Amino acid sequence: MASSELAFSSAESLSAGSAAEPALVERCRRGDPQAFARLVSLHEGMVLNLAARLLGDPEEAKDIAQDVFLQVYRTLPRFEGRSTVRTWIYRIVVNQCRNRQRWWRRRRRASSCPIEEISAADEARMSAVAPAEGPFERLARRERARRMEVALLALSFDHRAVLLLREVEGLSCEEIASTLALPIGTVKSRLARGRDGLRRALAPQGEERP
Repeated sequence: MASSELAFSSAESLSAGSAAEPALVERCRRGDPQAFARLVSLHEGMVLNLAARLLGDPEEAKDIAQDVFLQVYRTLPRFEGRSTVRTWIYRIVVNQCRNRQRWWRRRRRASSCPIEEISAADEARMSAVAPAEGPFERLARRERARRMEVALLALSFDHRAVLLLREVEGLSCEEIASTLALPIGTVKSRLARGRDGLRRALAPQGEERP
């Protein structure tokens, strides 16, 4: 499945910011509040979008984002630089979302809230909308996005996480394996199952599904 088959795309590239990250991290370690604010601003869009897709609830994603950056702040002195800061933050987001979902299950939460709009900027970035979009196109796009969200949330958390990291965030299977501390074979298996589940969920009604 190509990334374009999903109804949204990854956040914009941070290659320029990544090149300056070691110096930024060092400033954060020295207690520079402006440096930490810059680190947050570089990654908060990704954190919010990934958390919202994993949980299906933008309000919960905001809470998760606060927890994520609190953990980043507390553990940054122990960050060894074996991966990029962004990859390290991916791991924190996935773990925080998994813990939140387990918390829901313990309290028998029936379902999460559907994502309707995260923000105009996020919607434009994730959906790659053409500027001249008309009302019918906008309605059709929102319906596609709604179906995509329902299909994603029907997957298991583990399959959804791998699928989002690969197709939306653009990580390689090797990077996902490192991020989630999984064998590469497990990543590939979960990715294949996630793609298959998504295809089945998005297949037109009445189409035969073997």
